Amino acid sequence: MNEITEKFGNRLRLRACGILIEDNCLLLIKHLSLGKSGELWAPPGGGLNYGESLENCLKREFKEETGLDISVGNLLFANEYLQPPLHAVELFYEVRRTGGELCQGIDPELGIDQQIIQEVRFISLDELKTIPEDSLHGRLHGLENWSELTLQKN
Repeated sequence: MNEITEKFGNRLRLRACGILIEDNCLLLIKHLSLGKSGELWAPPGGGLNYGESLENCLKREFKEETGLDISVGNLLFANEYLQPPLHAVELFYEVRRTGGELCQGIDPELGIDQQIIQEVRFISLDELKTIPEDSLHGRLHGLENWSELTLQKN
């Protein structure tokens, strides 16, 4: 967790994230050293660089993390992720695959021996329900169908 704190901690980050659903499955990434359980399943996405558009950020992050090329659609929702020392405002967009081959990518902000991406794959709603909540991005808790990702939770 030290490398995560050094690179991303103790500051507010703006993140662009993508919701990609294919064949009734959601694309998720399993990260090590994140979440209360030490692992976190979350949609692909990452931090916006100064001067970079949200669309370009999301396209870059998808390519780096998943190997996929995407087109970016509508803004679906915003989420605040706050688990000290990490704090981010996340903007989730609908995305569609336009090319590339799905693979386990990397986080170029971390060294080769510090990579936290453990797995990248499409997960069905039934499988999602078997993952403990403390290992899931908060926006994925208690979903009954994928369309709930487009509705604000109270």
